[in-house]
Amino acid sequence: MSPARPCRGLRAAVAASMGLSEGPAGSARSGRLLRPPSPAPGARLLRLPGSGAVRAANPERGGWTEALRAAVAELRAGAVVAVPTDTLYGLACSASCSEALGAVYRVKGRSETKPLAVCLGRVADVYRYCHVKVPEGLLKDLLPGPVTLVMERSEELNKDLNPFTPLVGIRIPDHAFMQDLAQVFGGPLALTSANLSSQSSSLNVEEFQDLWPHLSLIIDGGPVGDSQSPECRLGSTVVDLSVPGKFGIIRPGCALESTSAILQEYGLLPSHGSCL
Repeated sequence: MSPARPCRGLRAAVAASMGLSEGPAGSARSGRLLRPPSPAPGARLLRLPGSGAVRAANPERGGWTEALRAAVAELRAGAVVAVPTDTLYGLACSASCSEALGAVYRVKGRSETKPLAVCLGRVADVYRYCHVKVPEGLLKDLLPGPVTLVMERSEELNKDLNPFTPLVGIRIPDHAFMQDLAQVFGGPLALTSANLSSQSSSLNVEEFQDLWPHLSLIIDGGPVGDSQSPECRLGSTVVDLSVPGKFGIIRPGCALESTSAILQEYGLLPSHGSCL
């Protein structure tokens, strides 16, 4: 690993200016929840107005903007932030901050040999961070959406992000807050599910409360999907698009059928070893 990029130094000043605390981590909670918990010391919880997935209109726009500004400030300071997406709750950090990337792995107890996806705000951004080998129309038909597209990474990405592979998974969630966040942040965000490694994924903020003491900010966008449906916890469909003319399903996820149909409409063929 190369030396971590400077990101801790700004954190206290930025957090203070945004009214964000940076105290010691609290202890994990246990037992059945009777009411929504409060964030642990050092963390802040902000609830998005409305459903969370749709941009708030006046007079609730203020709450949306507050959450957006707070999240951007923490991410720029090198913090790990919990966020809602179109599939699951996730953990996000700046993909350009090596120290923040290490923190995500520690929070999840995740092996550093397992890659993190990159969240972007626009389809146009994909061309900056990836060597794209599929038609632009295909990208626009799949994104934004519940898919992770794996392509050859460009030199623009931090070398400490998944240094063991020349590929990277790209996400543009079909979630208004996440698109706003990625666009205002102005750079790639590393994104992974908000849960301890190998444990069940989270559809609401209460389900990953054991991680709260290790986070700086939690954005509560309300429930994601149907907690009673196992399919809602499958996460995004992960597709390998690194080989021209072919696609490989790395993880079926929650949108396999619709994703496969779009891929085949563009004449792509399943590669050997694909889940199809």
